Amino acid sequence: MSTQPPPISDLPVLKLLNVESAYGPIKAIRGVSLQVRRSEIATVLGSNGAGKTTILKTISGIIDPRKGSIEFKGEDITAKDPAVIVQQGLSHVPEGREVFPLLSVHDNLLMGAYTRSDRDGVAREMENVFSYFPILKERASQNAGLLSGGQQQMLAISRALMANPDLILLDEPSLGLSPKLTKEIFEIVVRINRERGTTILLVEQNANMALNASDYGYVLENGRIVMEDTCAHLREKDDIKEFYLGMKEDGVRGERRWKKKKTWR
Repeated sequence: MSTQPPPISDLPVLKLLNVESAYGPIKAIRGVSLQVRRSEIATVLGSNGAGKTTILKTISGIIDPRKGSIEFKGEDITAKDPAVIVQQGLSHVPEGREVFPLLSVHDNLLMGAYTRSDRDGVAREMENVFSYFPILKERASQNAGLLSGGQQQMLAISRALMANPDLILLDEPSLGLSPKLTKEIFEIVVRINRERGTTILLVEQNANMALNASDYGYVLENGRIVMEDTCAHLREKDDIKEFYLGMKEDGVRGERRWKKKKTWR
Protein backbone atom coordinates (compact mmCIF):
# COMPACT_ATOMS: atom_id res chain seq x y z
CA MET A 1 0.00 0.00 0.00
CA SER A 2 1.10 3.56 -0.67
CA THR A 3 2.12 5.64 2.33
CA GLN A 4 1.04 8.83 0.56
CA PRO A 5 -2.35 10.11 1.75
CA PRO A 6 -5.02 9.86 -0.97
CA PRO A 7 -6.28 13.14 -2.41
CA ILE A 8 -9.44 14.43 -0.76
CA SER A 9 -12.21 14.89 -3.31
CA ASP A 10 -14.34 18.03 -3.39
CA LEU A 11 -17.38 15.81 -3.90
CA PRO A 12 -19.11 14.69 -0.69
CA VAL A 13 -19.51 10.98 -0.08
CA LEU A 14 -21.99 11.81 2.70
CA LYS A 15 -24.36 14.77 2.91
CA LEU A 16 -26.91 15.66 5.59
CA LEU A 17 -29.38 18.47 4.96
CA ASN A 18 -31.51 19.93 7.79
CA VAL A 19 -31.77 16.60 9.62
CA GLU A 20 -33.85 16.40 12.79
CA SER A 21 -34.15 13.33 15.00
CA ALA A 22 -35.89 12.80 18.31
CA TYR A 23 -36.43 10.34 21.13
CA GLY A 24 -40.16 10.61 21.68
CA PRO A 25 -40.96 14.28 22.35
CA ILE A 26 -37.31 15.22 22.93
CA LYS A 27 -35.43 16.57 19.92
CA ALA A 28 -31.85 15.27 19.93
CA ILE A 29 -30.58 16.95 16.75
CA ARG A 30 -32.10 20.08 15.25
CA GLY A 31 -31.58 20.94 11.59
CA VAL A 32 -28.11 19.40 11.26
CA SER A 33 -26.42 19.93 7.90
CA LEU A 34 -22.94 18.57 7.23
CA GLN A 35 -20.95 16.79 4.59
CA VAL A 36 -17.96 14.47 4.48
CA ARG A 37 -15.74 14.48 1.41
CA ARG A 38 -14.33 11.28 -0.02
CA SER A 39 -11.03 10.16 1.60
CA GLU A 40 -11.15 12.68 4.46
CA ILE A 41 -11.54 12.28 8.21
CA ALA A 42 -14.29 14.57 9.48
CA THR A 43 -15.10 14.97 13.15
CA VAL A 44 -18.08 16.16 15.17
CA LEU A 45 -17.09 17.64 18.52
CA GLY A 46 -19.48 18.19 21.38
CA SER A 47 -20.08 17.59 25.04
CA ASN A 48 -21.90 14.58 26.42
CA GLY A 49 -25.56 14.76 25.38
CA ALA A 50 -24.98 17.20 22.50
CA GLY A 51 -26.39 14.73 19.98
CA LYS A 52 -23.24 13.28 18.42
CA THR A 53 -24.25 9.63 18.70
CA THR A 54 -27.74 10.45 17.43
CA ILE A 55 -26.24 11.86 14.23
CA LEU A 56 -24.44 8.57 13.54
CA LYS A 57 -27.47 6.44 14.40
CA THR A 58 -29.60 8.53 12.07
CA ILE A 59 -27.12 8.16 9.22
CA SER A 60 -26.86 4.38 9.62
CA GLY A 61 -30.64 3.91 9.82
CA ILE A 62 -30.92 2.94 13.48
CA ILE A 63 -33.04 6.05 14.08
CA ASP A 64 -35.41 7.49 11.46
CA PRO A 65 -35.14 11.27 11.09
CA ARG A 66 -38.23 13.42 11.61
CA LYS A 67 -37.10 15.88 8.93
CA GLY A 68 -34.31 16.37 6.43
CA SER A 69 -32.43 14.15 4.02
CA ILE A 70 -29.28 12.00 3.99
CA GLU A 71 -27.31 11.21 0.85
CA PHE A 72 -24.57 8.59 0.61
CA LYS A 73 -22.53 8.37 -2.59
CA GLY A 74 -25.18 10.48 -4.32
CA GLU A 75 -28.10 8.23 -3.33
CA ASP A 76 -30.84 9.02 -0.83
CA ILE A 77 -30.53 6.70 2.19
CA THR A 78 -32.91 8.62 4.46
CA ALA A 79 -34.62 6.16 6.84
CA LYS A 80 -33.47 3.13 4.86
CA ASP A 81 -33.06 -0.22 6.58
CA PRO A 82 -29.62 -0.46 8.27
CA ALA A 83 -28.86 -3.72 6.44
CA VAL A 84 -29.38 -2.00 3.10
CA ILE A 85 -27.14 0.90 4.14
CA VAL A 86 -24.36 -1.52 5.14
CA GLN A 87 -24.61 -3.22 1.75
CA GLN A 88 -24.14 0.16 0.09
CA GLY A 89 -20.73 0.51 1.74
CA LEU A 90 -21.25 2.18 5.12
CA SER A 91 -20.02 0.63 8.37
CA HIS A 92 -20.86 1.86 11.88
CA VAL A 93 -18.57 1.31 14.87
CA PRO A 94 -20.93 2.02 17.78
CA GLU A 95 -20.21 3.68 21.09
CA GLY A 96 -19.24 1.06 23.65
CA ARG A 97 -17.84 -1.26 20.96
CA GLU A 98 -20.76 -3.78 20.97
CA VAL A 99 -18.76 -6.86 20.02
CA PHE A 100 -20.37 -10.31 20.12
CA PRO A 101 -18.98 -11.47 23.49
CA LEU A 102 -19.66 -15.20 23.10
CA LEU A 103 -18.15 -15.43 19.61
CA SER A 104 -14.43 -15.73 18.99
CA VAL A 105 -12.41 -12.83 17.65
CA HIS A 106 -12.20 -14.67 14.33
CA ASP A 107 -15.97 -15.13 14.12
CA ASN A 108 -16.58 -11.50 15.09
CA LEU A 109 -14.45 -10.48 12.14
CA LEU A 110 -16.35 -12.81 9.81
CA MET A 111 -19.60 -11.20 10.98
CA GLY A 112 -18.25 -7.90 9.63
CA ALA A 113 -17.84 -9.50 6.20
CA TYR A 114 -21.33 -11.01 5.96
CA THR A 115 -22.19 -8.81 2.95
CA ARG A 116 -19.25 -10.19 0.94
CA SER A 117 -19.15 -13.35 -1.16
CA ASP A 118 -15.48 -13.20 -2.25
CA ARG A 119 -13.86 -15.68 0.13
CA ASP A 120 -10.33 -14.93 -1.04
CA GLY A 121 -10.94 -11.21 -0.59
CA VAL A 122 -12.28 -11.79 2.91
CA ALA A 123 -9.19 -13.83 3.81
CA ARG A 124 -6.93 -11.04 2.54
CA GLU A 125 -8.96 -8.47 4.46
CA MET A 126 -8.51 -10.43 7.66
CA GLU A 127 -4.75 -10.44 7.21
CA ASN A 128 -4.90 -6.70 6.58
CA VAL A 129 -6.71 -6.03 9.85
CA PHE A 130 -4.28 -8.28 11.68
CA SER A 131 -1.48 -6.07 10.32
CA TYR A 132 -3.14 -3.07 11.98
CA PHE A 133 -3.91 -4.90 15.23
CA PRO A 134 -1.52 -7.87 15.70
CA ILE A 135 -2.96 -8.65 19.13
CA LEU A 136 -6.20 -9.76 17.44
CA LYS A 137 -4.31 -12.44 15.53
CA GLU A 138 -2.86 -13.72 18.79
CA ARG A 139 -6.35 -13.80 20.34
CA ALA A 140 -8.21 -15.02 17.22
CA SER A 141 -9.66 -18.12 18.94
CA GLN A 142 -10.52 -16.32 22.19
CA ASN A 143 -14.06 -15.18 22.97
CA ALA A 144 -14.42 -11.45 22.34
CA GLY A 145 -16.01 -10.90 25.75
CA LEU A 146 -12.71 -11.82 27.40
CA LEU A 147 -10.74 -9.09 25.63
CA SER A 148 -9.75 -5.88 27.35
CA GLY A 149 -11.63 -2.69 26.52
CA GLY A 150 -8.88 -1.50 24.21
CA GLN A 151 -8.74 -4.85 22.41
CA GLN A 152 -12.52 -4.83 21.98
CA GLN A 153 -12.26 -1.37 20.40
CA MET A 154 -9.62 -2.72 18.02
CA LEU A 155 -11.94 -5.60 17.19
CA ALA A 156 -14.91 -3.31 16.58
CA ILE A 157 -12.90 -1.19 14.13
CA SER A 158 -11.52 -4.30 12.44
CA ARG A 159 -15.00 -5.81 12.12
CA ALA A 160 -16.10 -2.66 10.29
CA LEU A 161 -13.09 -2.87 7.97
CA MET A 162 -13.95 -6.45 7.01
CA ALA A 163 -16.83 -5.09 4.90
CA ASN A 164 -14.32 -2.99 2.92
CA PRO A 165 -16.54 0.08 3.39
CA ASP A 166 -16.42 3.42 1.61
CA LEU A 167 -17.31 5.19 4.87
CA ILE A 168 -16.85 4.31 8.53
CA LEU A 169 -18.88 5.99 11.27
CA LEU A 170 -16.71 5.88 14.39
CA ASP A 171 -18.43 6.67 17.69
CA GLU A 172 -16.29 7.68 20.70
CA PRO A 173 -13.32 5.36 20.09
CA SER A 174 -11.52 6.72 23.19
CA LEU A 175 -14.39 5.91 25.57
CA GLY A 176 -13.07 4.15 28.67
CA LEU A 177 -9.52 3.79 27.33
CA SER A 178 -6.24 4.91 28.84
CA PRO A 179 -4.41 7.86 27.21
CA LYS A 180 -1.81 5.44 25.81
CA LEU A 181 -4.42 3.18 24.20
CA THR A 182 -6.36 6.20 22.93
CA LYS A 183 -3.24 7.50 21.20
CA GLU A 184 -2.62 4.07 19.65
CA ILE A 185 -6.21 3.75 18.39
CA PHE A 186 -6.14 7.20 16.80
CA GLU A 187 -2.81 6.51 15.11
CA ILE A 188 -4.30 3.39 13.52
CA VAL A 189 -7.45 5.27 12.47
CA VAL A 190 -5.29 7.84 10.66
CA ARG A 191 -3.20 5.07 9.12
CA ILE A 192 -6.34 3.32 7.82
CA ASN A 193 -7.49 6.56 6.22
CA ARG A 194 -4.13 7.37 4.67
CA GLU A 195 -3.32 3.88 3.39
CA ARG A 196 -6.75 2.70 2.29
CA GLY A 197 -8.42 6.01 1.46
CA THR A 198 -11.34 5.04 3.70
CA THR A 199 -13.55 8.02 4.52
CA ILE A 200 -14.24 8.39 8.25
CA LEU A 201 -16.80 10.38 10.22
CA LEU A 202 -15.64 10.49 13.83
CA VAL A 203 -17.54 11.71 16.88
CA GLU A 204 -15.45 12.22 19.96
CA GLN A 205 -15.31 14.06 23.29
CA ASN A 206 -11.51 14.06 23.29
CA ALA A 207 -11.27 17.22 21.20
CA ASN A 208 -7.48 17.35 21.17
CA MET A 209 -7.11 13.86 19.68
CA ALA A 210 -10.00 14.37 17.24
CA LEU A 211 -8.76 17.71 15.92
CA ASN A 212 -5.24 16.42 15.42
CA ALA A 213 -6.43 13.30 13.59
CA SER A 214 -9.09 14.91 11.38
CA ASP A 215 -9.17 17.14 8.34
CA TYR A 216 -12.46 18.98 8.90
CA GLY A 217 -14.55 19.55 11.99
CA TYR A 218 -18.02 20.49 13.19
CA VAL A 219 -18.95 21.69 16.67
CA LEU A 220 -22.30 20.46 17.96
CA GLU A 221 -24.15 22.06 20.88
CA ASN A 222 -27.66 21.19 22.00
CA GLY A 223 -28.32 19.35 18.76
CA ARG A 224 -27.19 22.17 16.45
CA ILE A 225 -24.03 22.77 14.45
CA VAL A 226 -22.63 26.05 15.82
CA MET A 227 -19.25 26.11 14.07
CA GLU A 228 -17.39 24.36 11.27
CA ASP A 229 -13.98 24.77 9.67
CA THR A 230 -10.81 22.90 8.85
CA CYS A 231 -9.34 21.33 11.96
CA ALA A 232 -6.19 23.41 11.54
CA HIS A 233 -8.32 26.56 11.85
CA LEU A 234 -10.52 25.19 14.63
CA ARG A 235 -7.46 24.49 16.79
CA GLU A 236 -6.61 28.21 16.67
CA LYS A 237 -10.06 29.53 17.62
CA ASP A 238 -10.30 30.94 21.14
CA ASP A 239 -13.56 29.21 22.07
CA ILE A 240 -12.25 25.83 20.92
CA LYS A 241 -9.04 26.33 22.91
CA GLU A 242 -10.87 27.26 26.09
CA PHE A 243 -14.04 25.20 26.05
CA TYR A 244 -12.70 22.04 24.38
CA LEU A 245 -8.91 22.03 24.78
CA GLY A 246 -8.75 23.47 28.30
CA MET A 247 -6.43 26.33 27.32
CA LYS A 248 -7.75 29.16 29.52
CA GLU A 249 -6.26 32.63 29.33
CA ASP A 250 -6.70 35.68 31.54
CA GLY A 251 -8.25 38.73 29.92
CA VAL A 252 -6.99 42.28 30.32
CA ARG A 253 -8.83 42.65 33.64
CA GLY A 254 -7.77 39.28 34.93
CA GLU A 255 -11.15 37.71 34.15
CA ARG A 256 -11.03 34.30 32.56
CA ARG A 257 -12.76 34.19 29.18
CA TRP A 258 -14.17 30.75 29.93
CA LYS A 259 -16.58 32.38 32.41
CA LYS A 260 -18.14 34.27 29.53
CA LYS A 261 -20.48 32.92 26.88
CA LYS A 262 -19.09 31.27 23.80
CA THR A 263 -18.89 33.71 20.92
CA TRP A 264 -20.54 31.29 18.46
CA ARG A 265 -23.90 31.56 20.25
